[in-house]
Amino acid sequence: MTERVYNFGAGPCTLPLPVLEEAQKEFVNFQNAGMSLLEMSHRGKEYDAVHHEAMDLSLEIFQAPSDFSVLFIQGGATLQFAMVPLNLLNDSVQAGYVLSGHWGKGALSDAQPVANAYSAWDGAESGYTRMPADSELSIEDQTRYLHITSNETIGGIRYNHWPDTGVPLVADMSSDYMSRPVDWDKFDLIYGGTQKNLGPAGMAVVFIRTKILDNTNRDIPRYLRYDLHQAKESMFNTPPVFSVYMLGKVLKWMKAQGGLQAMQEAAEKKSRILYETIDNSNGFYRSPVDPASRSLMNIVFRLPEESLEKQFLEEATRAGMVQLKGHRSVGGCRASIYNAMPIEGVKALQEFMGRFQKQHS
Repeated sequence: MTERVYNFGAGPCTLPLPVLEEAQKEFVNFQNAGMSLLEMSHRGKEYDAVHHEAMDLSLEIFQAPSDFSVLFIQGGATLQFAMVPLNLLNDSVQAGYVLSGHWGKGALSDAQPVANAYSAWDGAESGYTRMPADSELSIEDQTRYLHITSNETIGGIRYNHWPDTGVPLVADMSSDYMSRPVDWDKFDLIYGGTQKNLGPAGMAVVFIRTKILDNTNRDIPRYLRYDLHQAKESMFNTPPVFSVYMLGKVLKWMKAQGGLQAMQEAAEKKSRILYETIDNSNGFYRSPVDPASRSLMNIVFRLPEESLEKQFLEEATRAGMVQLKGHRSVGGCRASIYNAMPIEGVKALQEFMGRFQKQHS
């Protein structure tokens, strides 16, 4: 087998090797049933146990209070851009959106055709290189929620505090999901795709304050209704079996590592190594992000010339460090160091960056 590389891709993400190896062993014959879990009925006892264990672990690992429910919904975070306003808004209320980058703008774009939604702040003037202070947010009357993107994967910025505006928060946490604690009192709903920090693509994990389900919109297609997903324990239809199965294994791995606190400490340590490498390079590497808003998951940086960036990416790939290319909309380089990225991978990148700088300064 080819030696595994360090995958710095922004999503699908790198997964813990023990999880992959365990899934490999179980793939063909799950628990001696004579077939794969992927072939079994989603109503059978084997999958039922996998499904509910993943739900229980989601609530436990993320330290969600007892008044929150967790939902597994196909379609990823992008479907949630529409599901959130469809469920939470009506003609008498509206929602504010923080346009902090590509994904914040996308959330508002998908909300506006189905509900009353407005921009509470737009980071265009700063080139989407920072998050806003609370004092910069413009909250209009009859605002049901403020939508934030906790971490912009493309721009490499994150909220280092949770906004306090007196309005319930809704957050897309796709790219820093379960990497740090949240102040649950401020949130009515948190969602995110699994493919950036929790498992393979194919599903969104949604945490919703249970009491608000009594007042969600019923006049929408059934699959789009949160209340039905909650009532059916996320088995309203055939669930994304493989995504749920792998999510459960990743969550068990996280628990064994020390849970949410361990993930936060690791994120701080890994990101500090790369930011110090950038900041101590005398300008050879530079981060376009406001230091106060730097992401701990997606470290974006530039080199002096685009031709040098191309060479950097080619040589890094040959050295076993892949998918370091920045998003096509912004260019440059990006190292995504999600929960499962081992610190050895970060140190390998740090050493490579040092060697490359010496060769080309």
